[in-house]
Amino acid sequence: MPLFDGLEEFANVSPALQWAIFIVGALIIVVAMVSVVISIWLAIKYIKYNIRTNSSNLCGGDAARKVLDDNGLQNIKVSVVGSMLFGNSYSHYFKKVRIRRRTNKKPSITSLAIGVEKAALAVLDKEGDPDMKARVRLTPLVYLGPFAFIPLLIIGIAIDVILFNFSGIATVISVVLGLLFYVISFVLSIMTLKTEVKAQNRACDIMEQEGMATSEEIEMMRELYKLYNIQYINDIILEFLQLLLKVLEIVAKIQNGSSASASSSSD
Repeated sequence: MPLFDGLEEFANVSPALQWAIFIVGALIIVVAMVSVVISIWLAIKYIKYNIRTNSSNLCGGDAARKVLDDNGLQNIKVSVVGSMLFGNSYSHYFKKVRIRRRTNKKPSITSLAIGVEKAALAVLDKEGDPDMKARVRLTPLVYLGPFAFIPLLIIGIAIDVILFNFSGIATVISVVLGLLFYVISFVLSIMTLKTEVKAQNRACDIMEQEGMATSEEIEMMRELYKLYNIQYINDIILEFLQLLLKVLEIVAKIQNGSSASASSSSD
């Protein structure tokens, strides 16, 4: 039985495709709800640990600078930024650790956790960690995937209009290619998470060995890292499901249009 039998835009769409759209839509709602809960939980922990001064009395930028210097990475700059585009990050290409102003503002446990973790990425890079090397080489593809979908879709539609008289063939091909790019980006995002986890573990080891944080503080930081990782994975899944829903809706419109054209021709 068709799921969307009463909706005109899905009138001629196969029941299997209708169910696929319904299931993906339901998953988006569930994942979005989970994301809200995780975001609230993370915000509470972030604020809680950001108002608590760490035992080393180091802000994020100073902590990052110390770790870099102790590991012979004086060539890596530490810059304080207000940009939401880069945020707290490490750039192999620009030889820079970026720390947000808010993170760098006071010597809190949160700031220490973030500053040392981003510096630890530079340490992994220097040591030639295989996962970090792969991340550096493939970083452009991580950002290309999500942005490639729309241009490819526009190109496909243009080709359909100009060459194939709205047949939908080029559109479908462009959608598949765009989805492929996104899947590649999805896989690479998981690789990025793997290096972040390595850096987090390395950061905890560094702070423990150099006495930059107490055992209690390190456990708090591990809790923060874990929540960041869960949120990261949840966001990746949500973005993927949203793209998949768009693809299914496009296919449904093409299928609906093709069925309508066939019906008109037979009449």
